[in-house]
Amino acid sequence: MVMACFIQAVYLLELDRQENRTNQTALAPNWWMPFKYKLVQTLIDERDGSIFGAIFEWDRAAALTDFVPVRPSGAPKAVLAFRGTLLKSSTIRRDIQDDLRFLAWESLKGSARFCSGLKALRSISDKYGSNKICIAGHSLGAGFALQVGRELAKDGIYVEAHLFNPPSVSLSSSLKNMGEKAGEIWKRFRSRLHLTAETTPGSKQWVPHLYVNNSDYICYLYTVADRAEELKAEKENAKSTNTPCAAAKLYVLSKEKQKFLEAHGLQQWWSDDLELQMELNNSKLISRQLKSLYDLPPTVQSPSKGR
Repeated sequence: MVMACFIQAVYLLELDRQENRTNQTALAPNWWMPFKYKLVQTLIDERDGSIFGAIFEWDRAAALTDFVPVRPSGAPKAVLAFRGTLLKSSTIRRDIQDDLRFLAWESLKGSARFCSGLKALRSISDKYGSNKICIAGHSLGAGFALQVGRELAKDGIYVEAHLFNPPSVSLSSSLKNMGEKAGEIWKRFRSRLHLTAETTPGSKQWVPHLYVNNSDYICYLYTVADRAEELKAEKENAKSTNTPCAAAKLYVLSKEKQKFLEAHGLQQWWSDDLELQMELNNSKLISRQLKSLYDLPPTVQSPSKGR
């Protein structure tokens, strides 16, 4: 999985910085150069100076040197990748601070990294077009990738997203579950009165790719499906409107009992013997995290223009 390699490069960019490695001894370039990409920007946390993300662009000159005349089909022109938590002295404070932010609020909008990441994503989207770029992240980085990608999707700009071991546990979940029960009753009432706003004809749906290990307790909740009665209610509501249901392509790695560090690790996603089960998933957690995209008025929920 190439996207996992770009994320590994971001981890190593920060470790290279901490270890004061030179261009000759740096480890990070080994994770993007084989794919004929180049590093064009690092995202730096102004609070501690750490590298938490990076932008990689297709390197046409390097490709031509190795007799690769054109960019492979499906390969993005640019990739924005985010690393996860690094338990090192230089990064642990700010990384854990953002972990706790997500745990408490299930949101990363208050983080300086969110603003920087969103600005970077808008920049490459404007430069290349949203259909020619990709965003990726692991663990905490997957949380950032999901939330900045969702922010662009609210503007009708849909970016391909690959999220590895995204965090699924938060203290706010239980409070939101209580509100959802009341919200479901209101949704049924609105559908009967035909009050639910229709989306613009031809509108698209943002479907991120999620990669989870069923032994990883940080992300396992993404595999928990909605209760049957809730799915039934959504189907009934869908019949009366054109509003799409929140969904994601969920890739599940199912193995026998694994230790947490192994189940949550990034390295499993580029393994040669990787076997995944893919499904279009409408889990309760995915629905909650993406539903804001489909609660927007028709004028906002416009089709992507491929910017």
